[in-house]
Amino acid sequence: MSRSTRAAGRRSAPRANRSRHRTPRARTTSKAIGLTLLSALVPGSGLVMGGRRKLGAFVLTLSIGLLLIAAYVGLTRRDSILAFAVSPRQLLIATAAVVVLGVCWIWIVVASHKLLRPVSMTYTGRLAGSMFVGLLCFGIAVPTTVAAQTVMAQRDLVGSVFQSEGDSKSATRPKVDKKDPWANTPRLNLLLLGADDGVGREGTRTDTVIVASIDTKTGATSLISLSRNWMRMPFPEDSPLHKVYPDGYWDPKLGNVEQPEYYLDSMYENIPKQHPGILGPTDNEGADVMKVAVGEALGLDIDYYMQVNLAGFRQIIDAVGGITVNVSYRVPIGGDYGDGPGSNAHKLPSGYLEPGPNQKLDGYHALWFARGRYGLSDPSRQERQRCTIHALVNSVNPATLVTKYQQIASAGKQLLRTDIPQEILPAFIELGLKVKNASVTNVDLDKSKNFPTGKNPDYEAMQTLIQKAISPKSKQPVASTPSTTATKKPSSGTTTKKPTTKPSVTPGATENLNDACAYNPTESGK
Repeated sequence: MSRSTRAAGRRSAPRANRSRHRTPRARTTSKAIGLTLLSALVPGSGLVMGGRRKLGAFVLTLSIGLLLIAAYVGLTRRDSILAFAVSPRQLLIATAAVVVLGVCWIWIVVASHKLLRPVSMTYTGRLAGSMFVGLLCFGIAVPTTVAAQTVMAQRDLVGSVFQSEGDSKSATRPKVDKKDPWANTPRLNLLLLGADDGVGREGTRTDTVIVASIDTKTGATSLISLSRNWMRMPFPEDSPLHKVYPDGYWDPKLGNVEQPEYYLDSMYENIPKQHPGILGPTDNEGADVMKVAVGEALGLDIDYYMQVNLAGFRQIIDAVGGITVNVSYRVPIGGDYGDGPGSNAHKLPSGYLEPGPNQKLDGYHALWFARGRYGLSDPSRQERQRCTIHALVNSVNPATLVTKYQQIASAGKQLLRTDIPQEILPAFIELGLKVKNASVTNVDLDKSKNFPTGKNPDYEAMQTLIQKAISPKSKQPVASTPSTTATKKPSSGTTTKKPTTKPSVTPGATENLNDACAYNPTESGK
């Protein structure tokens, strides 16, 4: 073959190649932009239409395959998703995967547009195409970044609040089967502590003490509130604390009088100071002391605790967008009696939450709705605290979690302490979903009979009431629906009906929180 023939062959090859791609690129700028949008919605389709059929088919198949796998896992493997969502290591891998997928998606859009745009374009057409591709890439980058940040926020929350069983210490945490934690636990008893460590206070006082007793099969929950001024809190006979306080937590030398430094709310702070390490190795001795004493007083085995800093509780409320509650009587904002442990000088409230149904409260006002006590009784505050928890549970919905999860996770990381280990978090989340859809009741401990004052509560009588309330033989109360007068906001120009008075509750009986938290202007909170 002569030199001229070989040269002619080399020159002819590119022309044949260009003619092969001329047909798919012989389109208008507007059509190319439309096909680029399609390539962003269906990754791989633009590569196929642009002539890169093998690569496009591979990307298209991979995209469809990932969608099908995600749909299958989401519909059939919820346990796997829950385990994945609470594993710091897997969440880190997920973050990297989200970033890689986002980068690949942007590359596919850019590559598809290069193949789909006309060979010859005007300056205006090229500018319009570039701007459109830039907007598409921005539209992909933003949700990808948000998704990656959300996953990292979840990882940070899990790692900060929930420690692995091997990396944490607890003197009271039960040993359970990690694969099926509730196999031998018909009821899970969770101690909820509110730490009152605001400005001007010395140390930490448990301003709120509530036990949530949860049926692990149905999620039906009974809330049991303890008064902050209870004395003589008992300890089990096999506990080292029983040897120190055989007649309960009080000082017999002071006589049968009110002893503020021996109230329930002082145990968290005082006992660890007076008897450090008495229960054994632990990361939170105050919480372990409370678990032991509360369990013995109520006749329950307390499994885990969840402690919330009440001074920062408002951040959680603000993160979920506020809560809606019924305010049946004036609730003070601030104020101090000037006596008792942790008190400041006497001070009148700076304001009040005025009565009214369906009030949307931000974090600041929700905190005072739960804490306000100046001029009001302790049982009324306990009820408002239960209603606050009830409203918070009801306010958290999927839309809120998606849009504000980073704020919720950030607030939770700063406010929560617990001895719940990472290993059983999937089971806890599963149980939490049951709780949200089940009935939540209040167990009335009959204050007038069992603890008219805090000096000598009748713990045995309370134990009897509690066992009757949570016994599986008892008929569980049906979740009631609040009356329209308690839930429907009156429209302007209409006459508001008088709210229905909530039904009276027999002392010692259970009461559904929908009823307990209904609007009742006849209440005084005294």
